[in-house]
Amino acid sequence: MNAITRAAGIARSLAIYRGIPGRSARFRRFFSALIRPGDLCFDIGAHVGNRSLCWAGLGARVVAVEPQPDLARLLRRSFRHQPGITLVESAVGAAPGTATLHLSSRNPTVASLSQDWIDTVSQADSFASIRWDRRAEVPVTTLDALIERFGIPAFCKIDVEGFEAEVLAGLSRPLPCLSVEYVPAARPATLAALDRIQALGDSRFQVSVGETGCFLWPNWREGHEVRAWLLSLSPEDRSGDIYARTEG
Repeated sequence: MNAITRAAGIARSLAIYRGIPGRSARFRRFFSALIRPGDLCFDIGAHVGNRSLCWAGLGARVVAVEPQPDLARLLRRSFRHQPGITLVESAVGAAPGTATLHLSSRNPTVASLSQDWIDTVSQADSFASIRWDRRAEVPVTTLDALIERFGIPAFCKIDVEGFEAEVLAGLSRPLPCLSVEYVPAARPATLAALDRIQALGDSRFQVSVGETGCFLWPNWREGHEVRAWLLSLSPEDRSGDIYARTEG
């Protein structure tokens, strides 16, 4: 039964992230303003590979990083005819090693290395039905190690369910452009990630809510403005991504 539940969870993710008509084209338009042909991109928390496939379609070289064994098997099949995508089957954190990944068989999109994040979001109505029913010991690498191996990415997506600040702790230099997921039900994790981004260098910020494939504001904003906006949200507001672009 557990194998069936896990397969159903992956099918659900595929339907949401790769099966909605028009979504792929919308995201190609969105990312074409951030990513140029030949750019190197890191997809940290690749999940079912929708972002990696989008960027490869724009002509980028992609490093897709995913620690979930079930999803890594899916990605190996999805990327077998994609020479521009390299799969790294690992988590990313502040230091290399191993860590416990908390998994939800029904909802693989919420796998997390952060027990604090799980404890926090579990109090929100939108997460009430989710159960983290499995664990897996996974290898952990760092952004610095990935940069040493592959080079400095022009864009880096970090979507790791509350572990974004720890991922950024393993980075010792600012990147040209990156994104981190925000979840209003767990704002402390996002605020910690914002602090780390600003500590790395002067940045301007944008927000994309949910899977809209567009920016919230007409212009990039200062860090304190994004922080104030984040603090204005209720725990049940939609999650999304915060984008940071290095100034200078």
